[in-house]
Amino acid sequence: MSTLSQDVVQPRFALIAATLASFLTPFTSSSLNLAIPSIGAEFKADAMSLNWVVSAFLLTSAAFLLPFGRLADLYGRKKIFLAGISGYTLFSLLSALAPNLLLLITFRALQGISSAMIFGTAVAILTSVFPPQERGRVLGINAAAVYTGLTLGPFLGGLLTHQFGWRSIFLATFLVGAITLTLAGTKLKSEWVGNREEKFDITGSFLSVFSLGALIYGSSTLSSGVAHVVLLFIGIAGISIFVWYERTTPYPLLNLRLFTSNRPFAFSNLAALINYSATFGSGFLLSLYLQLVKGLDPQVAGSVLLIQSLIQVILSPIAGYLSDKMEPRLVASTGMALTSLGLFILAFLGPYSSLIAIITNLILLGTGFGLFSSPNTNAVMSSVPKAYYGIASSTLGTMRLVGQAFSMAVVALIFSFYFKGIPITPETSSLLLTSNHISFLAFAVLSAAGILPSLARGEIHGN
Repeated sequence: MSTLSQDVVQPRFALIAATLASFLTPFTSSSLNLAIPSIGAEFKADAMSLNWVVSAFLLTSAAFLLPFGRLADLYGRKKIFLAGISGYTLFSLLSALAPNLLLLITFRALQGISSAMIFGTAVAILTSVFPPQERGRVLGINAAAVYTGLTLGPFLGGLLTHQFGWRSIFLATFLVGAITLTLAGTKLKSEWVGNREEKFDITGSFLSVFSLGALIYGSSTLSSGVAHVVLLFIGIAGISIFVWYERTTPYPLLNLRLFTSNRPFAFSNLAALINYSATFGSGFLLSLYLQLVKGLDPQVAGSVLLIQSLIQVILSPIAGYLSDKMEPRLVASTGMALTSLGLFILAFLGPYSSLIAIITNLILLGTGFGLFSSPNTNAVMSSVPKAYYGIASSTLGTMRLVGQAFSMAVVALIFSFYFKGIPITPETSSLLLTSNHISFLAFAVLSAAGILPSLARGEIHGN
């Protein structure tokens, strides 16, 4: 329950602050996809090392989401939200100043921890402020902010990299973060707390951070040796211990009844995990394809990738509104079906594929992504009581980030098999094409499999 009555809550400022914060992280990530070749050229890094500029962020974000979501429910969602924006802004500046690849990856990992605070609270704050009949629309606006970041990221990322170098991306993120922090710190007067009486699960938090970290890191580096395979299984074992412990402690970090007795919550999260596992790596692959196979510069490549995210920006509020009027599973499952088709078509891209065909398929993918995200989020947040908004938001965020990390792990595994440490250059474009074919086929099959749990989630509006 909120510590202050609803008449003093400021929905407009909460929506602006949450959407700005939700814009930050996808903007940075999608911008960096265009900057990867430039970062590699400056630091003379191979494909596997460059993959960690993306994966380090995803690893720490996923590992720390649940603890921060639970802390937000217990001690205040606004407190954690502001801390996350502060950290993300600071580490953006430090990333811009990084003198070597190791420090850049370190600052990206710390950015990931900060983003976990944002992911665990932004949607929870919006769900706390707005009534159920407006929830889909508001979450659709928030999703549109995410996709606006994805939309502007490739375009501005390519423009900034081409004109000023890759460091300018982090400087731009620093400026947006500073504006968001100022707005949230001065205009959000209320605090939202789920349940002050319960205790924070320190042991469960340690188990979740360690297990998810080991699982993601192990899966991302499977090709590096036996030790990494062992680490993967340690992560799986750790998650098993975490589940056992959470069932026995009186104040669990993650209430497992949300999964065992709440079908819409469980299947909506599973659908999110599959969807992001199947789709996140596509931006990375397409960026390399457009620049190294088609020969486009970062600015033009970013303009092409802009099309997909622009469709998502347009459709997300509409899809959110539709999920207020009809069952979210129908809208989201339609989106997954279109996404599967788009990924399958991408598997057949070659050196002579026309830009018109690529853009047409990006429109198809954008339609699929746009129809899935906000209805699925609406289904998750509408299936839990107010006391669990923070942990529900964090669980969904964990599924998203674990899925994204798994997606990059699939790409890294396939790249390691074909490239074997060779730098990605125009001269090795044939290897890139083969890697892309295999990756997109795997993603298409996975996305198609996700349609089943998306449809099986059951009714939301009837509950």
